Amino acid sequence: MGQVAFDTLQASEELQTAGLTSEQAKAISLVVRKSHEVTDVATKADIAEVKRDIADVRKDMDARFEKHEAQMQARFEKTDAQISDVRKDMQLVRKDLQLEMAGIRSEQKLIRWMLSALIAGVASLIIKAFFVASV
Repeated sequence: MGQVAFDTLQASEELQTAGLTSEQAKAISLVVRKSHEVTDVATKADIAEVKRDIADVRKDMDARFEKHEAQMQARFEKTDAQISDVRKDMQLVRKDLQLEMAGIRSEQKLIRWMLSALIAGVASLIIKAFFVASV
């Protein structure tokens, strides 16, 4: 931080003009100067420098956010594409399963028909064995 300019000679002369002795004027001027040296006061230039620093940080943050936003958008798009591919694969698997199930159902119908025919044949043999033999 900058220091406030204080002219001790001018202050001393003004105090002497006001009626103080030279030693009193010098002592007061030195005390005022020392109080200014101790005080850490921000000047307009200091404030302007801090504002420039803040603006630079803000620009850097904006650039980083834009970069990360673009990366995130690319990742979202990639993820959406992958999800779409998985959905297509699932639809293909579903169609394959439906075809397999249709084949299994037709085989089940054939097995039922064959089993029914076998039961009917066995039943006819049993009936023939009991009724034909007794006649």
